[in-house]
Amino acid sequence: MSDYSPLEKRLLASVSMMTKLTIWLFFIVIGLLIYILTLTENTYWGTKPDVDQNTASEVKVKDPNGFWEAPSTYGIRDEAEKELVNYGKDLIVNTAFYFGPKGTVRPMSTNGMNCQNCHLEGGTKVFGNNYGAVSANYPRYRPRSGSIENLYKRVNDCFERSLNGQPLDSVSREMKAIVTYIQFLGKDVPKGSKPKGSGFQDLTMMDRACDPVKGGIVYQDKCASCHQKSGEGQMSPDGRKYVYPPLWGSNSYNDGAGLYRVTNFARFVKANMPLGASHDNAILSDEEAWDVAAFVNSQPRPKKDISLDWPKKEEKPKDHPFGPYADGFSETQHKYGPWNSMNNKK
Repeated sequence: MSDYSPLEKRLLASVSMMTKLTIWLFFIVIGLLIYILTLTENTYWGTKPDVDQNTASEVKVKDPNGFWEAPSTYGIRDEAEKELVNYGKDLIVNTAFYFGPKGTVRPMSTNGMNCQNCHLEGGTKVFGNNYGAVSANYPRYRPRSGSIENLYKRVNDCFERSLNGQPLDSVSREMKAIVTYIQFLGKDVPKGSKPKGSGFQDLTMMDRACDPVKGGIVYQDKCASCHQKSGEGQMSPDGRKYVYPPLWGSNSYNDGAGLYRVTNFARFVKANMPLGASHDNAILSDEEAWDVAAFVNSQPRPKKDISLDWPKKEEKPKDHPFGPYADGFSETQHKYGPWNSMNNKK
């Protein structure tokens, strides 16, 4: 440095000092970042379970009113199980894609409806005929068949009745996925219990019979815009599934389905229809719900051989529309009511 002038020597010394300070500042900043990240419970360092970004948004806060809520797949660590649960959910939501007229697994084996047309939001909606209590209560004795049924039988009942189609092979991957999904949804429900918000919402029965004529007016006013004037529903442009399902006709549920019972249909629509309704934001009055249920279930639909249903006639519910019965009431009163005057309390 003897060849540099005093001024040049001072400038070089300043540059050297600044370089050293810059390096030290760099390491100090890196150290502070590591310290801050460590304080935040090592979120980015693997101490907590990895968050699946596709399911993290499904994590829900516990309902303050105590209604059942579906668990999130966020907690599933086993990737094979998660894949099966998600496939089961997709089969419920998009059943027609796999089994409808253009199905990718087994075409033309259902009417083109999706399971979630009757089990809303993939079977998770409060009072939307959800699956909250299903796993906890199967196997169980069902009076309709007069036998102990497992989940496989229950799923195939829906395929044969609500979807008016063919049953699934009990050892198929699709059946396994659907059952696994239903079991996952009910994993926190104690055996034999029914959590608040599962199934249908209760609806006070009328003292008069349900009126299909009045129900027809309700239907045209509040339902036809989605399900169409003749109840045929609206098919998606690709012809694979219904945007809004048919409520009667050849592609709707048959007369052996659970929703063919007027009390089930009325409770379902009261808490969920028209679009936008919920259990705490009903749009239809009680009378409108009863009457529109009577109207819809008075329309033509596929028939099912139900000759083996309800082998013990004394176990038939009072709103079952087909005899024989253990009481002296007519099929018309059993179907439309009034039910309060009937001795059969089922």
